[in-house]
Amino acid sequence: MKLQKPSLSFWQIFNMNIGFLGIQYSFGLQQTAINPIFLYLGAPEDMLPILNIAGPVTGLIVQPVIGALSDKTWSNRWGRRKPYFLIGALLGSLTLFAFPHSPVLWFAVGLLWILDVGNNMAMEPYRAFIGDKLPEKQLSLGFQMQSLFVGAGILLANGSIVLFQYLFGGESLESGIIPQWLYYSFFIGAFLSLATILWSVLKTPEIPPSEKEVLEINKIKSLPLGHKFRKPFLEIMGSIKVMPKFMWKVGAVYLFQWYALFIYWQFTTPLFKLTMGYSTSEAASQAAKMSLTYNIVTMLVALALVPLTIRFGGKKVYALSLVGTAIALFTIPYISDPLFVLAPMVLFGIGWAAMMGIPYTMVSKIVPQDKRGVYMGILNMMIVIPMGIQTLTFGPIYKYLLDGNAINAMLFAGVFFAIAAFLAMRLNEKTKG
Repeated sequence: MKLQKPSLSFWQIFNMNIGFLGIQYSFGLQQTAINPIFLYLGAPEDMLPILNIAGPVTGLIVQPVIGALSDKTWSNRWGRRKPYFLIGALLGSLTLFAFPHSPVLWFAVGLLWILDVGNNMAMEPYRAFIGDKLPEKQLSLGFQMQSLFVGAGILLANGSIVLFQYLFGGESLESGIIPQWLYYSFFIGAFLSLATILWSVLKTPEIPPSEKEVLEINKIKSLPLGHKFRKPFLEIMGSIKVMPKFMWKVGAVYLFQWYALFIYWQFTTPLFKLTMGYSTSEAASQAAKMSLTYNIVTMLVALALVPLTIRFGGKKVYALSLVGTAIALFTIPYISDPLFVLAPMVLFGIGWAAMMGIPYTMVSKIVPQDKRGVYMGILNMMIVIPMGIQTLTFGPIYKYLLDGNAINAMLFAGVFFAIAAFLAMRLNEKTKG
């Protein structure tokens, strides 16, 4: 019998999602500050994709495994998803505190690996957490609330970078030394990563498992250690074999969408060095302002997308948002004014709000309740696989096919967003097939 979940108030949904603020603040630093740090420490531009391989690799392994484990976890004290939130947040917090102290490039790259493990441990169960707690009629609000906090977290991260550079900046960033003003943003992230997760953990009780689920969980606890280790991997493979066709179609959209997003995040700073003649410091600051702009838009429109998706369907709203993102990337390389170049970020912000909410809502409605964690993990595999492909392939593409030109890189990403929009129109929400 299907569990009838009570509807939650707006503020209950708000509180259960506040932990996403800290996770996305950390993600915002990865988008805007990590690649400039690599450049400060001497990384060549064509090496940026491969230096970001940590995200795809850890996401590919950690998210589905944690999803499978959390499906089969229950503690009367800590719950099902919360233990993974807390461990991931603590790991991320410690790494963010250490990151700006990186003395050399290899040290910073190593910390990125640890940071990505922590963020993935916290993020994946959070997606399943929404599906666990909310009835179907509130799923759109729940995931779009997460989208709002995506915007808020990244907004705070980039706002802090711009603010602290304005207050304490001025030193040269071409000497291989990470500037002191950048430290403060990472220290704030270290605090928020843990504090916001604790807020959600303390404010939101989890729904206990059914008797059938408890029996399954206890059965797994009694297995030998080797069997326990293999269990989540077998769970993932078995779930992929019977995965709804709809999820394969989402995977096709994600292939182009996330490949393009990784290009945008990696090459915004090199783009502004080329189109505006900026130093690394100035280009990184402009990239932060771009991120500020589109995440403000994301915050403003995230919840507004809920009635639009109800009226017109998630597929149409999602596809149209991807078209807008493509237009934004086609436009950015041809604007040399640092103020006017913020205008395309309105379209990018609408697209980002849709990307971070609508697909999760659609998938959560069609996957089995007792496998929501593993399927959310598989959905996130569909994010990191394109990222992994991008990190391995785009360096040579950029160097040899695109003539090492950041303008061409941004246009390339725009084409991929246009393809993603076309594929999004193939998503049929009415069936599980």
